[in-house]
Amino acid sequence: MPEAPEIPESTTLPRVRGAAVVRRGRSAGRRALRVLRRIETDVIGLNYVGLVVGTVFFAWSVTPSLVPRDWLFQGLISGINAAIGYGAGCLLEWGFRRWVRPRLRLRPLPIPWQYAVKIVILIGCGLIAASMLVLSADWQRQIYTLMDMPGTTRAAYLRTGGLSLVVGMAVVAGYRSLREIVRFLARELSRWVRVPPRFAPGVGAALLAVLIVLLFNGIASRAFFAVANSAFSVRNDKVTPYAVQPRAPERSGSPASLAAWDTLGSEGRWFVSHGPDPLLISAATNAPARQPIRIYAGLESATGDRTQEQLAVAELERTHAFNRKVLAIVTTTGTGWVNSTAAAALEYLYHGDTAIVASQYSYLPSVLSFLADRQKVAAAGRKMFDAVYAAWSARPPQSRPKLVVYGESLGSQGSEAAFGGLGDLRDKVDGALWVGPPNSNRLWSQFVSRRDPGTPEVEPVYADGLVVRFASDTDELSKPSADWRQPRIAYLQHASDPIVWWSPDLIFSRPGWLSEPRGPDVSGRMRWWPFVTFWQVAADLTNAQSVTDGHGHNYGSLVLDAWAAVLRPPDWTPAENERIRTDLELAETYERVVK
Repeated sequence: MPEAPEIPESTTLPRVRGAAVVRRGRSAGRRALRVLRRIETDVIGLNYVGLVVGTVFFAWSVTPSLVPRDWLFQGLISGINAAIGYGAGCLLEWGFRRWVRPRLRLRPLPIPWQYAVKIVILIGCGLIAASMLVLSADWQRQIYTLMDMPGTTRAAYLRTGGLSLVVGMAVVAGYRSLREIVRFLARELSRWVRVPPRFAPGVGAALLAVLIVLLFNGIASRAFFAVANSAFSVRNDKVTPYAVQPRAPERSGSPASLAAWDTLGSEGRWFVSHGPDPLLISAATNAPARQPIRIYAGLESATGDRTQEQLAVAELERTHAFNRKVLAIVTTTGTGWVNSTAAAALEYLYHGDTAIVASQYSYLPSVLSFLADRQKVAAAGRKMFDAVYAAWSARPPQSRPKLVVYGESLGSQGSEAAFGGLGDLRDKVDGALWVGPPNSNRLWSQFVSRRDPGTPEVEPVYADGLVVRFASDTDELSKPSADWRQPRIAYLQHASDPIVWWSPDLIFSRPGWLSEPRGPDVSGRMRWWPFVTFWQVAADLTNAQSVTDGHGHNYGSLVLDAWAAVLRPPDWTPAENERIRTDLELAETYERVVK
């Protein structure tokens, strides 16, 4: 055979060196990919299905809700929503990998292609989030316009994205910490209790869930509310220089009162030290006026064996309140707050010939009271009404005052609890006004669910409006035009009030107020999404009063029109109503500034 030609050494050496460089480059690339994958899996641990679903949840969360939001508040809400979506995506991906993928026998993509797909997902999710933020800024401005409020700028609202990312990462980090605890419990169960490794994670997760539930339903919840109660009791003792001890004997806390001034609490002291006097009432009504009676029992007012209800009745007896034209029983919110506008409106309409009685049942604000004290407010409302009603009904019918009840927000729930139903309510009172009722109110729910066919949930008509009426403005108090029989019951509710429309049912079912024509101040862009709408409206609860009067949970002087419609006081005129409204709005502005 002929010998192969000899290749010069100067020719082969560069080829060998080139091949070695290529091999080293490929090896370094593989090592870099392994390091990158290890960082992504072990350090970042990003789940791309979770990222896609989390982006969808983020997009849902920036769609319109009931009340407007600034960028800071929206960032907190959207971050939590995105984290919930991320968790749901992780669960979907795990289920697919566990049960579906083995049956499909799919071959994995090459690693470079995998990273290309991931980069596309990252860029796509970022672009979707950014575009939704731009749209959300416009939607928020529309809601601000509906509520006659100055809107936010688009540039300012874009900061929501950064804050949402931080909040979402913090929530995911908290979940991962819980996951590590579950893994630790699983290892310990396998080691000490001999639980099979296959079942140990599930047993560990169940054990952790039971521990958390027991902790928060027991020790933690009691400790939290005990600390909160203690903290807010300090606030309850706060004395503002704008609340001065009354001298008139018609007021609790006065020198003649059975309830000491320093026991009334912050809200009670404000209630008895303010309100229109006979001069103000006469100036607005052009008629003689009396000093209105205001009775209040704080949590610390009752001493010895005497209860708050017994003290309140004794105060009513002392001030001769049963000789007035109207006696109103007000069920307060958690801290003992009484709507000053609602109280003063009634006093103006009856030229001061009124008595209003209220009591405090908790130190906690309404939101915390709603979580912890709903049974307490129901019991307090029932006890106070029963005690006053017993004393009132013992007097001759021709000489006793009109008996009316009032409650706002959580207070309306406590006030409703005093009655077994509409028949019981009509038998015992001469009128009822309930403002911004929570969706869980028993009587309210019955009336709304049994509303006349064809009437929307935001403007329901019950039994042709013969006894019970719902209104969001003055004109609706006269609808329908049929006779409104005595005693009259009125509910004030705005279509944009989250306190009225929040309900656990929002998790799984579309409410009537979103499937029917919207209220005038609710964005037409608002949609129902499972879980998300529930969370959005729940978040709106904290912003319910941050809007202008006539929207959200701000009812302003509409309570004046409601009292006038429910009771139709003698010699009442629309002109007098407007003079009273001016005084009420001035007093409301003063209270907002100094309180």
